[in-house]
Amino acid sequence: MEMLTPRKRLLIVYHSQSGNTEQLAQSVLRGAQREPEIEVHMLRAWDAGTEDLLNCDGLLLGTPENFGYMSGALKDFFDRTYYPCENRLHGLPYAVFVSAGNDGSGAVREIGRIANGYGWKQVAEAVIVRHAV
Repeated sequence: MEMLTPRKRLLIVYHSQSGNTEQLAQSVLRGAQREPEIEVHMLRAWDAGTEDLLNCDGLLLGTPENFGYMSGALKDFFDRTYYPCENRLHGLPYAVFVSAGNDGSGAVREIGRIANGYGWKQVAEAVIVRHAV
């Protein structure tokens, strides 16, 4: 009898206002769905919560660059999940994608600071797409 390996659950959390970050998120989703051992869930930042985060094996975060920072919606996601998830997700692999009008570095830096507080592990360099996607 062959044992089936449970699929890993990837959570994509993003916010988009102009549609650029949503285009990036859709591309990320299509790429992730090519991997048969991964079960992918994609949610807008306003809709993602503690249970979604606690039930994932990996996390991709997408945001537009707003005033040199991440979107308010992604920050809200962090605000709502940080304390309920505190000390429960140490080592969770994550990566970031940013739609930037400037250089995107501020958004990446601040997400990294928050991720460090969760104890997550960055597993890929941030992807920053400047201007039109």
